[in-house]
Order: sequence, then structure tokens, then C-alpha cells
Amino acid sequence: MFNLFLKKAINYFSSEEKEKIQAAIHEAEKSTTGEVRVFVEHYCKRGHAVERAAEVFHSLKMDETADHNGVLIYIALSHKRMAIYADAGIYSKVEQNYWNELLHKMQGHFKHSKFAEGVLAVIHDIGQKLTENFPDGSLQKNQKPDELVFGKR
Repeated sequence: MFNLFLKKAINYFSSEEKEKIQAAIHEAEKSTTGEVRVFVEHYCKRGHAVERAAEVFHSLKMDETADHNGVLIYIALSHKRMAIYADAGIYSKVEQNYWNELLHKMQGHFKHSKFAEGVLAVIHDIGQKLTENFPDGSLQKNQKPDELVFGKR
């Protein structure tokens, strides 16, 4: 049962798309001290996607970045829920409207089953915002892995 779930979740993204997403995260982090992660699971295990995103954010230790500027893109594919969860450092500098606009942008892509395109667009925008607020990423090592994380049942 677990293997079937994992296969379904992973198959929303082709190998090429996963590589593009990982490359986009790497590119987004190049000029900033910020960190971006993407977490995908089949079902949301909480009532609200933001609650689950917060739980995942902490379990991935995204709150342990030096400048508290980690950003998690959370997606529950079957429940069609998503959230963007940002640590206090970046959240204090960027208004909630910005994060809502990014979610809306991603939802627009997802409505047309363009999952990778939606994620890529949002990663690009987050990278720009992190660079504006936390420049000089070249001075710091990558603090978190760039590959997508797939949830387990």
C-alpha cells in the first residue's frame, strides 16, 4: 500500500520535472541566505494546509536557518490543498498578501494540471523576494537540501 501511494505522489512529477524543480530551488538560493523547500504528499493530515505546513516546516528543521528565512511550499495533491509557510525572518519583511498571491498563482497552474509549472513559478518568485530581503547567498553554504520531499503515509 505504501509503495502505491508513494508512486502516485511521485508520478505527479516526471523525473525531468523533479530535476527542474531542484535546479530552480538551487537557482533561487544562489543570491540569498534564504532556503526554499518543496514538500509533496498525497493527503493533508491536518484540518488546514497551513497547520500541516507548519508541522512539516519544523520537522524538516526549516526553522534552523541562520537568518530565519526558510520558506516551505506545501502541497497535498489529492486533497488539493497547498500552503506557503515562511519563517519569522522573511515573514516579518513580506506581507501576507504576497504569500496569498503566490498561492493563487500556483492554484491557477494546478487547475490545468500544470503542477511542475506552478511550483517552478512560485520558486522563482520566492527566490527573488528572498534575494531582495536577504542578499549575499554566495557567502553562505546551502543549509538545506534542494530536492523535493515526498511525504510518507
